[in-house]
Parts: sequence; structure tokens; C-alpha cells
Amino acid sequence: MNAGGHMGRRAFLRIAQAGMAALPLMPEQVSAQAAGGYSRQVKLGLIGCGGRGAWISNLFRANGGFVFTAAADYFEERAGRVGRQLGVPAAACFSGLDGYKRLIASGVEAVVLQTPPFFFPEHAAAALEAGLHIYMAKPVAIDIPGTRVIESLAKQAAAAKIVFQADYQLPCDPVNMEVAQRIRAGALGRLQTVFSSGWAGGNGYQDPPLGTTAESRLKDLVWCNDVALGGDYIVHYDVHILDAVVWALGRAPVAAMGASAAFRPSAHGDARDSGTVVYLFDDGLAWCHQGILGTYHDWLRAGRLTASLQGTQGTACLSYAGKAYVRGGPRHFSGGVPNPEASVRKNIEAFRRAIDDGDYSGLHVARAAVSNYTAILGREAAARRGLLTLDELMSENRTLQPNLEGLKH
Repeated sequence: MNAGGHMGRRAFLRIAQAGMAALPLMPEQVSAQAAGGYSRQVKLGLIGCGGRGAWISNLFRANGGFVFTAAADYFEERAGRVGRQLGVPAAACFSGLDGYKRLIASGVEAVVLQTPPFFFPEHAAAALEAGLHIYMAKPVAIDIPGTRVIESLAKQAAAAKIVFQADYQLPCDPVNMEVAQRIRAGALGRLQTVFSSGWAGGNGYQDPPLGTTAESRLKDLVWCNDVALGGDYIVHYDVHILDAVVWALGRAPVAAMGASAAFRPSAHGDARDSGTVVYLFDDGLAWCHQGILGTYHDWLRAGRLTASLQGTQGTACLSYAGKAYVRGGPRHFSGGVPNPEASVRKNIEAFRRAIDDGDYSGLHVARAAVSNYTAILGREAAARRGLLTLDELMSENRTLQPNLEGLKH
């Protein structure tokens, strides 16, 4: 919790790590809501039974429009434990790298993807081929080729009348939506500068010594420290505020420059947890983004996934869990504090309604791809400590591949 008592994304993830123990199942709510508006309960499979997977499954249960019939995780114990808590039969709890294939073939109608993001393109492609609706976390991939796959799958899903949705929090919150609307309506006058900040997940994620295989890197958010599994801190964490800026402005940067390094104690993975990126737009606007490890100094006290926008007539703030507002100018808005969990619930409801209503637009996925390109551009520019254009990055089309040898299938 920060000084104001508001929950940052790090604390939010820690609650997710507690999973089902923190948020007990409430079957009486499930049955009541299931009878209150949905045509039926959709058979759902959870792929990824770590902290956030276990946590978000509670929200799917509470929605009432779903029933979990299968669960999969690389680790057999986790698949079984979460499966039991969801009421999934033991025979429908799958493990190993190929557990997701067995889940897809088990008769589910939709899947929730909550694994390390390296696996998302592969898992989403398999689900789409099987005709399943897809709900996935962000970031949607860890490299340019993977992001392009997700973009392509979103178009294929729309053509095949399959609902494909990416999980958003910040841009689905009413306060942030109002701020963004006023920005687009000229509340700030001519935009001069943008400053955004991440927080590297607070003090970083545990990063133990590497083992003989990647198995130990696949749980407890350890994968956040490996670029080929998690995409680097700016991609798996800061992407949420980068997405918010691109969303609010309605355009993405065309180049970036910066520098980054690792400052967490005893770093063993290759991810960089601290850095500064200057994004450049084609009209000359500069956007400075900083992600750091540990406690913020006074001038960054409003950190934890926030963006400050300065214009000739006013200022504005977009935030994941701190106060969002517009100050000064002709469209002043006192704002308020967003509620990330409420936004997740809203997304789940939208996913379920889309299945009933036949809404296959997949606009959230298309947006998630754009923000992914922006995050990867910042990662690469900062790692190389030089200027890099988006066109150059896209032309490189470099694939990242973790070493998965020796893992169970």
C-alpha cells in the first residue's frame, strides 16, 4: 500500500499470488447470478494456475456465466490444487508443457490464458484452431513475431466468430475513461510533454540461481526476470501504463532511445529492472518513461504505473490505482481513484456478454498489440543504449526463445 492507502499493481499482484486462499469461492453468488441474465454457463478451462490464474478464476466464478471444467499448469500439484478449488474433476487437471493441449481437447468452450507471456501466441493459436473463445492477460507476447501472431489471430477469430479478448484494467476504469475523453477533446490545449512511470514491481521479483532446466523459472513470478519468458520488466509490467498513454493519445511513438540496467540483488536472469526511455512521435512530441527498482524519491511519489501529461492549457494524470484527474484549462475534472479489480470484473462480464451477443470485434486485442510494440521498442532501445525506430524494430523481426529442454511434456 502507498502512503495514501491505495493499492499499487505490486500489491495487487501479491493478492493474486495468494490466489484462492485470499478470495474464497462463493457458490451462492454464482448460482444467483447465473439465473439472472446469461443464456447458460460456458464451459471454461484455466491455463496457468499460478497466483493470478487462481485469483482471476474466482472472478470468473463470481460472474455466474461460466463453469470451470478443466485446469492446466506446468506443475501437476498446482493444476490439481486449483482444479479442486474450482470443482474440476481430477481427470480434467492437466500438467506439463503439453497440458494445455489436453485441456483444449477436453470439451471446454473457452479458455483463460494466465501463463508466462512467452506461451500466449502458441496457446492462443491452438485454442483458436479448436474453435474456443479466448480471454488472455497482457502482455500478449514477448517479441515482435509473437505480437504479430496475436494480431493475426485476432483477425482470424473475428472471421471465425470467436470472441478473443485481452484483459485490461486501467483503460476500462470510468475515471481514466473520463480523463482520456477530455484529453482527446482538447482539455490540455496543445500537448507539450508526457511523463510516465513504472515501478519494476516494487523491489523486483525473486530471481534465484538458474537450475539445470528452466523449470524453477516457471513459477512464483520468477519468469519476470527472464526476457525470453516475460519480455523484460518494461514489457510485462510497465506495458499497462504505456498502453494507457497510447490509448489516451490515439497514436503510438515511432522511435525511442534510452538506457537500462539490472539493480535487483543477486540478479540471475537477463531482465533489466530499471531504465529510462524517451519515446518520440512523428510530430516531435517527446514522452519520457521511467521504471525503477525500489522506493520512489519525492519527485516520483505518484509513481506505480501513472502518466502525467502537460499541455499549454492544463495537465492530466492517468493512473492504475492512484488518483486520475484533469487540472486547469476548460475541462477541469477533479477525478478519483481507479479500482483495478472492478475493471477485471467488467472485462469478464464483457467477455461473457460478447459470447451471448456475438460481438467478435476483438478491439482490445488489437490495442494490446500496439502497446506491446511500444513496450518492446522501449526495451530494445534502452538495452542497446541508442536510437531505434519502430520501422527498424519491425524489420528485424527478432524471435526470442527460452531454453525449454529437459522440461516435462
